[in-house]
Amino acid sequence: MKTAVAYFRTSSATNVGDDKDSQKRQREVVNAHAKVNGFKLVKEFYDAAVSGSDPIDQRDGFVEMLNYLRGNGARIILVENASRFARDLVVQITGHELLKAEGFELIPVDAPDYFIDETPTATMVRNILGAVSQFEKASVVEKLRKARERKRKETGKCEGRKSLNESRPDMVREAKRLARRNPKTGKSRSLRTISAELAALGFTRDNEQPYSAMTIRNVLNR
Repeated sequence: MKTAVAYFRTSSATNVGDDKDSQKRQREVVNAHAKVNGFKLVKEFYDAAVSGSDPIDQRDGFVEMLNYLRGNGARIILVENASRFARDLVVQITGHELLKAEGFELIPVDAPDYFIDETPTATMVRNILGAVSQFEKASVVEKLRKARERKRKETGKCEGRKSLNESRPDMVREAKRLARRNPKTGKSRSLRTISAELAALGFTRDNEQPYSAMTIRNVLNR
């Protein structure tokens, strides 16, 4: 029985976790192929939330696997399909050449001859499939970019840290109250005074320091 290792990869962090099916599905497909074809799986390696366009030598799980293979004796790597190894065509080609140079065999279980069949037709199909996978990835990235732009236009904000208006509306209300002019004197508090009075009321930054005058100004101007 030939020994082999399994390599799994999930691109999106939202598909990582025990309650998600990405790694579970990949494991089931690879295990089924190993059982039918007489492979003994000795270890699994997993890159969670790692892009398929990342070079293989920049993936922690893949590097760990290579180090293991170099000292273990197993020479075969089973993956669910070629895109689990890499979506980017250049990464596929260069990554496979690196593995081949070290004597390792990479087998996508949905198409075992994908990386070894060198007929002109197979080479063309392999290139086309790699290009299609790369195109699909680019299309998803473009859709996400447009979605972020739409959200930014609708709300003025898309991602990143929440503003104080969102995270501390109570502080914002109090700051605006303190900023009102005194009806008797017609005067208003300075930004530093407002900051100091907010601190006295318990409204401070995470490090328990008063808000800066610039922060108070930004809060009042929104």
